[in-house]
Amino acid sequence: MASTSSSRLAVFFLITVLLSVAAPGETKLPLKQIPGDYGLPFIGAINDRRSFFYNPGQEEFFKSKIQKYESTVIRTNMPPGPFIASNPKVIALLDGKSFPVLFDVSKVEKRDVLTGTYVPSTDLTGGYRVLAYLDPSESKHAKLKQVVYFLLKWSRDKVFPVFEACYTGLFETLEKQVAENGKSSFNPPSEQAAFNFLTQAFFGSNPADTKLGVEGPSLINKWLLFQLHPVLSLGLPEDLDDLLLHTYPFPAFPIQKDYKTLYDFFNESSGFAQDEAEKMGLSREEACHNLLFATCFNAFGGIKVFFPIMVKWIGRAGGKLHTELAHEIRSAIKSNGGNLSMAAMEQMPLMKSVVYEALRIEPAVPYQYGKAKRDLLIESHDAVYEVKEGEMLFGFQPFATRDPKIFERAEEFVPDRFKGEAGEKLLKYLLWSNGPETENTTVGNKQCAGKDFMVLLSRLFVAQLFQRYDTFEIELGKAQSGTAPAVIITSLKRASF
Repeated sequence: MASTSSSRLAVFFLITVLLSVAAPGETKLPLKQIPGDYGLPFIGAINDRRSFFYNPGQEEFFKSKIQKYESTVIRTNMPPGPFIASNPKVIALLDGKSFPVLFDVSKVEKRDVLTGTYVPSTDLTGGYRVLAYLDPSESKHAKLKQVVYFLLKWSRDKVFPVFEACYTGLFETLEKQVAENGKSSFNPPSEQAAFNFLTQAFFGSNPADTKLGVEGPSLINKWLLFQLHPVLSLGLPEDLDDLLLHTYPFPAFPIQKDYKTLYDFFNESSGFAQDEAEKMGLSREEACHNLLFATCFNAFGGIKVFFPIMVKWIGRAGGKLHTELAHEIRSAIKSNGGNLSMAAMEQMPLMKSVVYEALRIEPAVPYQYGKAKRDLLIESHDAVYEVKEGEMLFGFQPFATRDPKIFERAEEFVPDRFKGEAGEKLLKYLLWSNGPETENTTVGNKQCAGKDFMVLLSRLFVAQLFQRYDTFEIELGKAQSGTAPAVIITSLKRASF
């Protein structure tokens, strides 16, 4: 026992010496042991879970640990813990310098870590481990990601006209409700517009003309709840909320009929994409389940959360920003023949910066995970930490993208932050897509296949918003933990110039 301890001390001392005499350009930061603890078995995980969700809540949960241990790399438990996750222990990376190791698939394994320390039943995805849960080293990863790329390429000529049609419908709904009631909830009609757009752009199928009708978003939301409930809070009394959502996994059978309804719609609509998958050696059934997941979980889920985030922050920014956006957007459209096109959007630097700033200040997906493939040294701004093979790494993305050592006024929404040459240089620190904004998605990494597609849609939304309105006002309703902000539109002033 003493020999083992002495050996560990010797290794620790040797690494410290090596780091202290690092060559020019290499780190000279001190090597430190990772602070923090997991508490007593079972009890520690429960205590951390309740602190994370209820008191003090997730941001304060991490801030208090950073202050306590004087480190942005710490050991802690992550929800859900017992009895859903057998091992809740993670090493939390809470700054913009340590966080990017989670993107390096040569160092971390991304197998079954999409939802963190637990994995939803494959009964919720037709019995298949879908693309999002595969590590790039797995044989099907590249093929399934290529199917998603094929779908994105196939839809490219439909994006602009279909988006305009679907979101004109959204704006008309909001206007009608504000006129009748003095206010309108943004989220439900936004979700309907998103689903209508995705199904028509990707598959050329309007759900309103099928058996699915307008039920798509509600079916998807129930399906998402069954997968994500261990990391959500619904705002119920704490004990009831914790017992219902975080103690046992929901059984799949109550949602099977709804999932079958969604599957039938996608199966009838996606034959051309299944043909492509078959050429790659995939079964049509597996391809269809993956197309459903990519559309409903990834694309719809991303829009469902991020569009309300954009409206929240732009709405809060007020009339001055709204006027600047309206002038920039309308001028660019006018100088491009009166059409909202890709060329016109490239002439809207403030609009582009606003979208990036919303992605930075409130990332739609706040958590990232990866399991160390080998022993690693991970750097924060202040120190180097040793991680052992097999340890689970967790990154809290808002702390990475609001790192005050990287971004000035990090906690403020700064609309023009990403404008100009200086702004362009900051894009390498924008980490919203499971990778830096300056890098490209490939079949060999886990960066979102629809990264550029999501940015395009977000820009289209802001451009259409200020092509139509001079300004708007919002209120925020009560949001549930882990979900989109509840945005209420209270006024819409139509374009006057």
